[in-house]
Amino acid sequence: MHVIFRTLLILLKARRRPTMTPWETSVITLRALPTDIDILMHINNGQYFSLFDLGRYDLMARSGMWKGAKERGWHPVVQAEQITFRRSVTFMTKFEIHTRLIGMDDRCFYIEHRAVVDGEIYVRAVVAGRLVGKQGPVTNEQIAEMIEDLGYEMPEGFTVSEEIAQWRRDTALPSARKPAPNVF
Repeated sequence: MHVIFRTLLILLKARRRPTMTPWETSVITLRALPTDIDILMHINNGQYFSLFDLGRYDLMARSGMWKGAKERGWHPVVQAEQITFRRSVTFMTKFEIHTRLIGMDDRCFYIEHRAVVDGEIYVRAVVAGRLVGKQGPVTNEQIAEMIEDLGYEMPEGFTVSEEIAQWRRDTALPSARKPAPNVF
């Protein structure tokens, strides 16, 4: 809830910004606020994922996917995340969050986020997500149908790179219906 006001602002601004397709890159501009930083005066590593949520909200709202999912009783959840840091975004620095869908596999859709300062990538993250409804996870076929109902065509071969697919295989936990004992 610590970015709730920014979330509401992003969703309100999205209504006035141009619509976009799900395949375009969303760009929002932020500033590193006191609530984002740690004692080293840069954005805390854990805070990036909360800020990247804002980019996903903008992309989903402006492409119509937010409304389409809501009408179907679906909501997005994150399954896995990976992040790489190149430089620190420091206190009061103006930066952009670039967000784009980069592919799907048999279970998830994948989104890339970048924190960009003056045209330079400072941080990059990849998020594996799903849409979930009352009956459980939504299939990729249902997502594709929703996207087509919104007037967009699914790109041919919209899959993730082998590098990302391998990361997901290597880091996946067992299904919530299977045991996952805490053993080292």
